[in-house]
Amino acid sequence: MPQHVRSITLVRHGRTAYNAERRLQGQIDIPLDEVGRWQAGQTAAALKELYVDRRPDVTNHLVVCSDLGRAVDTARAFADLIGVETHPDARVRERNFGEWEGMSGEELAERYPEDFRLWQEHRDGELRHGAEPKSEVGHRGVDALLDWSARGGDDTDLYVFSHGAWISETLQTLMGLDITYPDFASILSMRNAHWSRLIPLDFADGGVRWRLADYNHGPQAARTDQWEHPAL
Repeated sequence: MPQHVRSITLVRHGRTAYNAERRLQGQIDIPLDEVGRWQAGQTAAALKELYVDRRPDVTNHLVVCSDLGRAVDTARAFADLIGVETHPDARVRERNFGEWEGMSGEELAERYPEDFRLWQEHRDGELRHGAEPKSEVGHRGVDALLDWSARGGDDTDLYVFSHGAWISETLQTLMGLDITYPDFASILSMRNAHWSRLIPLDFADGGVRWRLADYNHGPQAARTDQWEHPAL
């Protein structure tokens, strides 16, 4: 019997005021805004319909989240809907962007033009300002995924509610893309309240490879202008 869950779904939190203003959030604990709370509800309903209601053979649903409020609240929208607990984990936090946190792209370009350019080119200009290395984010992310995956069996779906940079860097590390492309420029960040899904491939020797089955998937409403401008 496989010593891991049957799937892993990575979900980015709903929108915040910093997202709307295009500011680096990092580990600043910014709450969901009104649109973000609506997005979280839409995503919770879509996840339930797709992966809970349509899969009666899956009896367990394990919900893990970053300990930052925007991810916790997005996770709870889903967990409360299906009647399970959430499990906060600091390893699932967003990347720390050091002294750049809270600043907009315009501010960074004005104050740190050379380092901002290097960051945009995936050449690590942000590391000069205390940002967490991408490889460290990816490795703590993979550690968290493998740990939580081992706590369930093949009757369990694992849902991890986290952040854009964390998801991108964790996926690239898990799939070995960081070895081929160490600049971590291979995957675009997901939209708010969108998700990606991983399915295991088991080998006879007991090994497993996690394969990307879906990326940047969102509810039906996300395909329209309503996603950023709902009639609340």
